[in-house]
Amino acid sequence: MNIKIIGVGKLKEKYLKDGIAEYSKRMSKFAKFEIIEVPDERAPEQLSTAQMQQVMQKEGERILSKVKDREYVFALAIKGAERSSEELAAEISELTIRGDSDLTFIIGGSLGLAPEVLSRADTQISFGRFTLPHQLMRLVLSEQIYRAFMINAHSPYHK
Repeated sequence: MNIKIIGVGKLKEKYLKDGIAEYSKRMSKFAKFEIIEVPDERAPEQLSTAQMQQVMQKEGERILSKVKDREYVFALAIKGAERSSEELAAEISELTIRGDSDLTFIIGGSLGLAPEVLSRADTQISFGRFTLPHQLMRLVLSEQIYRAFMINAHSPYHK
C-alpha cells in the first residue's frame, strides 16, 4: 500500500517535521508513506476574488501534477464529510480490499483547493469546521492515518 500526502508550502517548524517523521516511521510496517510539498503561490496580503482564484488555480495545477490516474484521492475540505477515526479506518480497509492501494490525501494552501482539485478527488474529507494551519494539518492527518492502521490491526493504540 502507498499513502501520499500532497501539501502546499514548505514545512518549516522542526516540531512538526519531527512529529510527522515519527508517524512515518510507525507507518512503515503498514505502507509506504510519503509527503510531497508543492510550492505555494506568492501573493499580496489583500487579494481580489480574481487574484484568489488565480492563486488557487496555480497551486491546483502543481497539486494535480503530482497525482497519478490510479490513485484514490481524498481532498481535505471544510465542506467535506466528517469521519470518525473508526470510519476512516473502515474506509481505508474497504479501499484496500477493493484493490485501491494508492491513497493520496491533498491539503490545500491558505486559500483552499481549486475546483479542479476538488473535481479530481474521489471523496472530500473534513476534520471539522475549525481552521488549522495547513502545516499542522499534515501532522494531524499523519496521526489519523496511522491511527486508522492501528484500528484495523486491532491495536490498543486507539483506546
